[in-house]
Amino acid sequence: MILACKERGRTALVPVLAASVSACVTAWAAGGGAYREVWLVPVPSARAASRRRGHDPVRAVAAAASRELCRRGRPAVLAPLLRQGRRVADQAGLGSAERAVNLSGAFEAVPGPVARLRAAGRGPGAVAVVLVDDVVTTGTTLAEAARALRAAGAEPSAAVTVAATRRRRPIGEHYSP
Repeated sequence: MILACKERGRTALVPVLAASVSACVTAWAAGGGAYREVWLVPVPSARAASRRRGHDPVRAVAAAASRELCRRGRPAVLAPLLRQGRRVADQAGLGSAERAVNLSGAFEAVPGPVARLRAAGRGPGAVAVVLVDDVVTTGTTLAEAARALRAAGAEPSAAVTVAATRRRRPIGEHYSP
């Protein structure tokens, strides 16, 4: 479904994928934390990829998930706090070390919205900043997105993805140089 939505333009699948994100955020938020509202931060797609696809699937899913959360009584907003600061290579086929090099310093926070987040995050109950992506493979993309937010003074609370790839190596097994 993710590939159909992302690469084949089946945007009718956005609400289904968003329901999954919304359910995950709801379950996470129920586990603790007195959040006034949830800010869903889509991991930015490359502008060229969005143009080629004709849409930005992660942003569309995050927007639909924020609407779904609001319908369920949990205040949520789409918060595009990140942008790509430089071009990156397509991640498909890259290993974890190559992904880390490819994405290092690639994202940057958008100053105006981040300033509004810092102002909104004060007072009783905090604003939960939740990163949203389609698929986690190595975690490098989410780590880079979190780094960019932290560098701007915005601490991410959680990350939600629609899917994850299988680990190719058992946990704890590492490459030796």
